[in-house]
Amino acid sequence: MSQQSTLIELQGITKRYGLVEALRDVDLEVKTRQIVAIVGDNGAGKSTLVHIIAGLEQPDSGRIAVRGKELRIDGIAKAAELGIASAFQQPEFCENLDVCANIFLGKELSNGLSMRDDEQMHAKAREILSALSVPVRASQSIASLSGGQRQTVAIARTLLNEPDVVVLDEPTASLSVTQSAEVLDYIVSLRSMGRSVIMVCHDLPSVFAIADRIVVMRHGSICAVHATDETTYEQVLAEMAGVVQNNASIRERRRVLRARTPIERRVR
Repeated sequence: MSQQSTLIELQGITKRYGLVEALRDVDLEVKTRQIVAIVGDNGAGKSTLVHIIAGLEQPDSGRIAVRGKELRIDGIAKAAELGIASAFQQPEFCENLDVCANIFLGKELSNGLSMRDDEQMHAKAREILSALSVPVRASQSIASLSGGQRQTVAIARTLLNEPDVVVLDEPTASLSVTQSAEVLDYIVSLRSMGRSVIMVCHDLPSVFAIADRIVVMRHGSICAVHATDETTYEQVLAEMAGVVQNNASIRERRRVLRARTPIERRVR
């Protein structure tokens, strides 16, 4: 793999809602061609963090740099300009429209005569769906799709402006095991296409299956960051719960993990 450069860097990010401190002095770095999973218990600050990266929320203090340039992400449109696209829980669709129309919802293409260019939009939708290997037709009714297929359409929608980073908040929530596996495959394909993914996910098996790095949050702070193949379920769960593990035990688990083959590391 080619050398990875830093795409997004957060330093000292703090966010308050009245007396509640949702984020406290958060530092995070996201590199190119990397899947970063953010995990933590309810109320840990995961969604607030990705909302700030996506431009939906503004921090009270701290700095954000994209490709080394410090700036303010003051909205989804600004995030899109910077190459950051997002899809969140329960994506909204117009049930009476087809897949193509839902992909372009609010971003319809014009033929220059103040008229929608349906032919160009369908061609682009087919191109995106093909790149992701999604078995869904651009002309198919959105109402006919399964939960997993609808989530993949939401992911496809993020690719319209060819972003460098895709932010996903619980992309497998409320999906069956089979549907979750399909969505995870599409997330991996984003990395294969040269994109980075920042993913909030509550399902640790899914996290360990596809993530390159795991960011553990607790009470609004990042308490640990791990390379996925250098940590364990037990360690991540303990950090999420605030349990201090025995250092000798942790070192032994890491030694065993490093001795495994890449396939064995993914299969617990």
